[in-house]
Amino acid sequence: MQDIADIIGLFAIEGELEKVKANKEGHINSTFISTFKWNGNHYKYTHQKLNDAVFTRPEEVMDNIQRVTSHIQSKVAHLPDKDKRCLKLVQTKGHQWYAYDDEDNLWRTYHFIDGVNTYPFLDDRLLAYRFGEAVGTFQQHLSDFPADQLHTTIAKFHHMGNRYSQLRQAVSDNKAGRLDSVQAELKFFLENEERGMVLTNALEAGQVPLRVTHNDTKINNILFDQTSGEGVCVIDLDTVMSGTILFDTGDMLRTGSITASEDEQDLSKVKCDEKLFIQMVKGYRSVADSFLTQSERSLIAESGRATTQIMGVRFLTDYLNGDVYYHIERPSHNLDRARTQIALMQDMDRKWKDIMDCLS
Repeated sequence: MQDIADIIGLFAIEGELEKVKANKEGHINSTFISTFKWNGNHYKYTHQKLNDAVFTRPEEVMDNIQRVTSHIQSKVAHLPDKDKRCLKLVQTKGHQWYAYDDEDNLWRTYHFIDGVNTYPFLDDRLLAYRFGEAVGTFQQHLSDFPADQLHTTIAKFHHMGNRYSQLRQAVSDNKAGRLDSVQAELKFFLENEERGMVLTNALEAGQVPLRVTHNDTKINNILFDQTSGEGVCVIDLDTVMSGTILFDTGDMLRTGSITASEDEQDLSKVKCDEKLFIQMVKGYRSVADSFLTQSERSLIAESGRATTQIMGVRFLTDYLNGDVYYHIERPSHNLDRARTQIALMQDMDRKWKDIMDCLS
């Protein structure tokens, strides 16, 4: 690969490059943090090489990000901490939003956001409220953005019908010879197919509006201010597209309410923490009620269950296909993930009346 300092040198950054270090936290893109000295002060930047095996239309990904971040920046420009409130791209010396290295890899640079915390999981009611509030604020900033102007960089990403078609194809092909071992899981997903179609059906029928969606609203994609504790910025915008924002409330609730890891093998540990679930919804609605339609409000809780189902179907499909999409660390890894999603859905169902009573 071309030297990282040479790649950083393609971007219009003032000052002298002092150091660069790799950031190993991400699992898809290659990320580096640089420090520059200029006029006696130090400034940091985030540089990323986009994974074109995952994002096959990298320039469209970047166009979406530039449009969305510019829109949010216009909404927060009056705030004293505006630099914490939105990712900000750095242009190249040729006035582009990205650059290519010698091997045709696309690179981008962001101003580094300091003075913030991230959390790997959710275990606190106040944090749950602030998590929901941050997702609602992100959507509020983009509620007047014309979503049909965004590129569809990953087709039918959260389309439940598409995910079930892929599952049925995997069952038919049985490439890894694993079909006999997943009969119980397959039966569960087929029995729940109709209910799981609720978000896709509502969007296609025009019952909920087309909006900007983030599509990966998990807790570690939120930056929280170190002083106030407020969720100030939503990051990892590579999957920003158009869809229903219920995909985002759903992923928030799925990842924020589970009491175990996504691949927990001891299913007795997998529960839905209804108190966190409820606080996320309340924090979200404290902001989002200003722009949500009644149809969207009515499906917020259901979106958590539906998005859990989408992920479970995807994990089971990949297991049947021989683990070709998700990285695995053991032969049963994707099956464990699918079973965890099923256990979470089942516990949601056990607690559904209490959740809905608290949210009514």
